[in-house]
Amino acid sequence: MIRSIIVVLFVAIFLILSLPIQGVLWIVGRFNPWAKKTASLAIVSWAFRVVAFLSGVKKTIIGEENVPKDQSVLYVGNHRGIFDIVLCYPRVPRPTGFIAKKEILKVPLLNIWMIYMDCLFLDRSDIRKGLEMVLTAIDKVKNGISIFIYPEGTRNKTDQPLGEFHKGSFKIAQKTGCPIVPVVINHSEEVLEKHMPFIRSTHVTIEYCKPIIIKDLDKEDQKNIDQYVKNIIEQTYLKNQ
Repeated sequence: MIRSIIVVLFVAIFLILSLPIQGVLWIVGRFNPWAKKTASLAIVSWAFRVVAFLSGVKKTIIGEENVPKDQSVLYVGNHRGIFDIVLCYPRVPRPTGFIAKKEILKVPLLNIWMIYMDCLFLDRSDIRKGLEMVLTAIDKVKNGISIFIYPEGTRNKTDQPLGEFHKGSFKIAQKTGCPIVPVVINHSEEVLEKHMPFIRSTHVTIEYCKPIIIKDLDKEDQKNIDQYVKNIIEQTYLKNQ
């Protein structure tokens, strides 16, 4: 209970005190957009690291050397807990936007940071807007910004390792040729979801699999890239579970 209160207080204080910083970054962005992006990455990553520390999360990181640092990539992850983003975002080596549900835009101050971080917001009820979001993500990748997506579309609350992957999630890599980096996280749901609203100290494993270049795959795997990546993530998840 105390751990949960401390985390909530820190997040509230950070969001309030960071308002002037957001103003400064807005001005910086008028003259140097990339500096704004890298500064936003550093500040939010610091806040997420503090949240993880206060939550008592212990991490085992595998294969981080597999992540390309000199180009934008499409991170594809499994999604079982809210803490997936908290734990993964501070480890990205360059500006990276997450694809999140549009309801998060209603959260004051947090929504500004997410916009600064190049996050994109998915309206699940509007197919046309979903397609527009994918096109925007493609443009961001072409301009050096990585994208992190959960192709299950929502948190997996079942006993199965993974939910179904949405094929459209992979158009970002298909249209840009960027590497796909599968990111597999185990036990993140045990930080919060298993005993909501209480946060508990948990040991989480994050593994970065080797990058996948779609054009290097055979025709069948290219056609079924969603299943190809899903199989890799599922096998890795079961191995680390």
